Amino acid sequence: MSIDVVLGLQWGDEGKGKIVDVLAEKYPVVARFQGGPNAGHSLHFDGFKFVLHTIPSGIFRKGSINIIGNGVVIDPIIFRNECEELIKAGVPVKERLFISKKAHFILPTHRIIDAASEASKGKSKIGSTLKGIGPTYMDKTGRNGLRVGDALSSDFMERFINLKKKHIGMLKQFDYAYNAEENEKEWLDAVEYIKGYNLVDGEYFANDLIKEGKRILAEGAQGSMLDIDFGSYPFVTSSSTVCAGACTGLGIAPGKVAEVYGIFKAYCTRVGSGPFPTELNDETGEKLRKFGFEFGATTGRPRRTGWLDLVALKYTVMINGVTGLIMMKSDVMDTFDTIKAATSYIVDGKETRNVPYDTYAEVTPVYTEFKGWKKPLNTVKDEKDLPSEFMEYVKFIEEYVGVPVRIISVGPDRNETILR
Repeated sequence: MSIDVVLGLQWGDEGKGKIVDVLAEKYPVVARFQGGPNAGHSLHFDGFKFVLHTIPSGIFRKGSINIIGNGVVIDPIIFRNECEELIKAGVPVKERLFISKKAHFILPTHRIIDAASEASKGKSKIGSTLKGIGPTYMDKTGRNGLRVGDALSSDFMERFINLKKKHIGMLKQFDYAYNAEENEKEWLDAVEYIKGYNLVDGEYFANDLIKEGKRILAEGAQGSMLDIDFGSYPFVTSSSTVCAGACTGLGIAPGKVAEVYGIFKAYCTRVGSGPFPTELNDETGEKLRKFGFEFGATTGRPRRTGWLDLVALKYTVMINGVTGLIMMKSDVMDTFDTIKAATSYIVDGKETRNVPYDTYAEVTPVYTEFKGWKKPLNTVKDEKDLPSEFMEYVKFIEEYVGVPVRIISVGPDRNETILR
C-alpha cells in the first residue's frame, strides 16, 4: 500500500482541514508531516467548529490513527490545550494520536527570539505568527534542537537549560525586553503531559502501517508558495511545504507516494508580507474578505485577498506533481458579475507564464475574465446542477494547469462537498 498527500497550492489557508476531514473517511491513517502551531485547520460539522493547530485533521474519525511526524515542531502548551479541548468534546485523543520521537519542541525562548527578531526588522517584517517556529527549525538544522524523545532521557533538564542559555546569548543582539522564565513551569508541565501519549519511532511506525496495507493520508500545513525553497523567499515559512516534505517529514520513501491532492481557493489570499501579484486593495478585495470570512484561524489577522493566480497555481502543480485538484470556497464568488484569473505576468516589460526568481520584481498580472454564475452554490449537491458559467471557470482552470478538479467545495460544512 502507498500514501496519498494533500497539501495547499497557494499561500496557505486553502481549507486543508475540511478536506482532510472529508477524505479521512477513506483513510485509516492521517499524518501531519511539517509545520507547527502556526497552522489553523478549521473543520465544520454537525453544527460545531474546531480549529486544529498541531493535531492531524483525521482525529475526529472513529478508529483512526493520527501521526504527528518528525517534520513537525510542537509547542507543548498549545498541544496540551488543544488536546484538552478535544477530550472535553468527547474525542479519545490519546487512543488515536501517535507522536514521532524525532519531532522537535518549541521552547518558550524560541518564541521570544521570534518576537525579538521580527520586531528588529521594522518595515521588512516577514509576517511571522510569533509562535517560535522559525527559531525552532533553525535549532533543528543547527543541530541544537530538543526533540520529543529527549523528554524520556534522564538528562532532559540539563539539555533544556543548555539550550535556554544559548538562546539568552542570542538575544543579546536585540534591543528587546523579555523574561526568560516566562511560561517555563507551564511548558515543563506540558512536556510531562506529552509523555503520557503514544511516543513512537515515527518512520518505523508509518512504514509498518504501509506494510499492513493501511492507507495513509499525509497532511501538509501552510501552502506551496510559502515553501522554504520554492516559495516567495524570504517571505516564507521555515519548512518544506511541498510534496517532497511528506517524505522527509514522515520517513517514507518517494516511491510510496501515489496520489497528490492539491488544494486551492477559487481566488487567492495571503497573510503577512510578501509578493501577491493579484492582490485587490479595493471594494472587490474587501468583498472577498467579507464573504470568505478571510481572517486567520490562528492569528485572527485579516487576510490579503485577490483574484486567482493561475501562473502561480501551475507552478505549484508542477513542483508537487499534483494528480488531482481540490477547489475551495467557490461559493464566496456567487454574487460577482465578473470574475478574473491571472493567466500571465508582465515582468520587466515582457510577458511570461513563469513565476520570477526575484521576489521583489515588479509584476503586473494579465487577466482573463469570466462571467459570474450569480447563483448560490452551497445548495448544490450534484455536479450536474452546477451553473454552466461556473463549470466554464472550472474547465478553464483544468486546461490551464493540465490537472482535473476532483473535488469542489461549496461551503464550510463537511457535507457541502461535491466529489467528481
